[in-house]
Amino acid sequence: MDIVGVIAIMFGGLWLFIPAMLPNSAAAAVGGGTKVDFGRSWRGKRIFGDGKTWRGLFGGIFAGVAAGLIMIGAASIWDPGNYWGFGPFWSNVGILFCLSSGAILGDLTGAFIKRRLGMERGQKAPVLDQYDFVFGAFLVTAVFFPHWVYSTYAEGWHLASLVFILVLMFAIHRGVNIIGYRLGFKKEPW
Repeated sequence: MDIVGVIAIMFGGLWLFIPAMLPNSAAAAVGGGTKVDFGRSWRGKRIFGDGKTWRGLFGGIFAGVAAGLIMIGAASIWDPGNYWGFGPFWSNVGILFCLSSGAILGDLTGAFIKRRLGMERGQKAPVLDQYDFVFGAFLVTAVFFPHWVYSTYAEGWHLASLVFILVLMFAIHRGVNIIGYRLGFKKEPW
């Protein structure tokens, strides 16, 4: 395979991962209201913290799925019947839901781990902050659509798209958080 083909695979994998990249930002933008943990503690520490709300959870999942459906709609205009890598229509809806909900669940898991470590909401947790949603999205999607995850991110040269996402995610996460901070959606720029 030539370098152009590998670059196309890398950006294709990033494109297909957008429904997992959007939910946490959307959750921060639409969040508020009832806390996911209802303000409860476990072993003397909050379960998730005040930053995780039901409105944010469902709003984030909805935003990721909606973005994916828009992407599929745009793709079908240019190439009818081709959903740009998500597969047949009903399975691609499932993939979009798994990527989006997995990203949110990964973020919740990261918050849970941070509370267990005694870290306050908004406190920096390098690696965990950048990759909790990535791991969650891949894990949930791999449980329900293992062939799609394997063929899109692990098989042959497609591994380059996974590596690209992991390398690029740090910079994307940092940039999105700075924007969210400046727009008033976040209290800290990390």
